Amino acid sequence: MINFLDLKKQHNFIRKEINKALKETLEGGVFIGGVEVEKFEKEFAKFCKVKYAVSVNSGTDALFLALKSLGIGQGDEVITTPFTFIATVEAIVNCGARPVFVDINTNDFNIDVYKIEKAITEKTKAIIPVHLFGQMADMDEIMRIARKYKLYVVEDAAQAIGAEIKFVNSQYIRKFVGLKAGSIGDVGCFSFFPSKNLGAMGDGGIITTNNKRLAEKIRLFKNHGSSEKDKYKNLLIGINSRLDAIQATVLRVKLKHLENWNKKRRSIAEIYNKNLANLKEIKTPKITNSHVFNCYTVRAKKRNELKAYMKKMSIETKIYYPICLHLQPALKNFGYRLGDFPEAEKSANQVLSLPIYPELFEAEQNFIIKKIREFYKK
Repeated sequence: MINFLDLKKQHNFIRKEINKALKETLEGGVFIGGVEVEKFEKEFAKFCKVKYAVSVNSGTDALFLALKSLGIGQGDEVITTPFTFIATVEAIVNCGARPVFVDINTNDFNIDVYKIEKAITEKTKAIIPVHLFGQMADMDEIMRIARKYKLYVVEDAAQAIGAEIKFVNSQYIRKFVGLKAGSIGDVGCFSFFPSKNLGAMGDGGIITTNNKRLAEKIRLFKNHGSSEKDKYKNLLIGINSRLDAIQATVLRVKLKHLENWNKKRRSIAEIYNKNLANLKEIKTPKITNSHVFNCYTVRAKKRNELKAYMKKMSIETKIYYPICLHLQPALKNFGYRLGDFPEAEKSANQVLSLPIYPELFEAEQNFIIKKIREFYKK
């Protein structure tokens, strides 16, 4: 069986490092906050080239607390994509705001930036671009729009840890070489769900920003509204969203390997593209400078039949995402209907994600490619 993701292989590779680091944390006896969490926050901020990183207990909480700290609430509207995981919209709705969807583009499944302005109203307060599958959205155009209409930008970078725009020379975002996902908007939100490029051994998340005041406010919100200096003085109503020290320990070890792992993902994607390029039934993803391939997702004719065939061949594949957010039963009260976002809906019927992780053996990948080609020959 070729699993869609095999974390056992990853952990076998770094087992000694993980065990040594966990032993030290266990002996230290601090499991909520503490030195390991503080060190991880600083290391992650440096990795993302931002001033501040505030850890939380999930990527969903990262989005929720980011919006909450920006003052998003009842009656506000937040623009985002209908083609992603529901956590993005859960954060909007749980703040009391309305999600306003904009269709995706056909090239990379990200929000179609040229349709955003038409969705802006006097109630619009923020844009959440989702860097889907590891490919960064067009942040240059998004920041232009945000500045024009005085909107906040919250980057949902859960699937794009380590993604980087290599060359930027724009009047809308800081002139810099090598801008990382999560460093361009007002806030960046990350998930450390185990399947992510940088995954914990459980849930975890982090928020990045260059705004000191905002970082301090997020820190209050995530810790019952109290500061670390005065634990029992609550300055605002917050929640409990703290990263465990054990998860921080694991993430510190894995962060050292992340750039190499992302390079390996890109290499695997290139092999897929090269060997599937001449199949007219498959549309492979474009490999850009900023893609880190949390998922390798193709558009496939006879997608469901291909998925069933791959399962028969003992190859696990996934569909991200079979139901667009505007058609989810949980969001029916917002009044969206089938046909509102045709590109997203078409993608939901075509997409198939193939195994891609740094430890995928060459022979395994060759077998996957062989079986895809066999299916379309039949």
